[in-house]
Amino acid sequence: MRKLVWFILIAIVAGGGWFAWAVLIPVDVSGQTFVMLRPGYSTRRIAAELKGAGLIRSADAFVLLHYIHDRRSLKAGEYLFDKPASTLDIQKRLQRGDIYFHTVVVPEGYTMFDIARAVEAAGLGPADNFLKAAQSQTELIADVAPGAHSLEGYLFPDTYEFSRMQSMEEIAAEMVCQFRIEARKIGLIATAASPGEAACGGARESTLSPHRCGMVVMRISNRSEGPNQPPADGPQTGQPQTDPPQSDVERTVVMASIIEKETSVPEERPVVASVYYNRLAKRIALDADPSIIYAELLAGTYQGALHHDDMSFSSPYNTYRNPGLPPGPIANPGRSALEAAMHPAQTDYYYFVADAQGHHRFARTIEEHDKNVEEYRKAMRGR
Repeated sequence: MRKLVWFILIAIVAGGGWFAWAVLIPVDVSGQTFVMLRPGYSTRRIAAELKGAGLIRSADAFVLLHYIHDRRSLKAGEYLFDKPASTLDIQKRLQRGDIYFHTVVVPEGYTMFDIARAVEAAGLGPADNFLKAAQSQTELIADVAPGAHSLEGYLFPDTYEFSRMQSMEEIAAEMVCQFRIEARKIGLIATAASPGEAACGGARESTLSPHRCGMVVMRISNRSEGPNQPPADGPQTGQPQTDPPQSDVERTVVMASIIEKETSVPEERPVVASVYYNRLAKRIALDADPSIIYAELLAGTYQGALHHDDMSFSSPYNTYRNPGLPPGPIANPGRSALEAAMHPAQTDYYYFVADAQGHHRFARTIEEHDKNVEEYRKAMRGR
């Protein structure tokens, strides 16, 4: 009997020692180790994933610890392990949901194609998957852009943090929600309930992203028309007759996207806006080079530079061939460009050209403009 007691005591001590070693002693990791724990994984499956990644000593000890120590749920998500940690520490991290987020930087003027590449580069999935989401989730903006064929123009430039647990649809919706937040701040949209906002708000309530946008609702705000504003019935866009007319918000975003691509100088943007609004009022073609680039991006034919023949490229986005605004935004404008489109300068300019120093020269007549173009060419030849 005494031997049996001693045997039991030794077994208890040995088992306790093994358990303490398995759960309390940190395990070294070499470099960075990522582990994806998907929704629905059982505790044993999670333990197996961690053991397979070399992060814990025993899957059995992990499961036992979870049941005897604290049975709080272990959160799904992608986790990064880059320093020694014990099984106890790891379990606490999983209970907190301390998941890893990938940073995606969207500069002003990025197109949905640029954003798709940035999302892919961040390790969140194929660029094509993001493009499919951006081209199919138009219900998110149906209240402000009823004729939109994609989310272009409404994927607001910002720095985002996304988890690989988020779908491409959720990633795109988060960017749209940020557009709504910023548009509301500058008075482009006003507060009201809308189906698009309801869908967007649901995405932003997700705990899978730390980028906080909050709940916003919107409706089209009425803007008073000044000398540099488009006509009340909207410009002729060259888009198919079956498309609904562009809303005030949509026209503003389209204009802002052109301004964004034409100049990166904040103080020039209202002046550039005035040029385009003046041309619209006179039914003069906008002749915006970035619109041709975007048309060729949509067609998959852009070669990285424009040539004279490109000016005749057949597309409703080609503002050399089609008077008025293009049928949709050609990029995703930031706040400054949106404000310039909302509040253009009051000028009598109809032309502008680069000055080879990062700014532009503005002209009232074609004669003035031709002189500015020649000055630009001389400056370029002198380099």
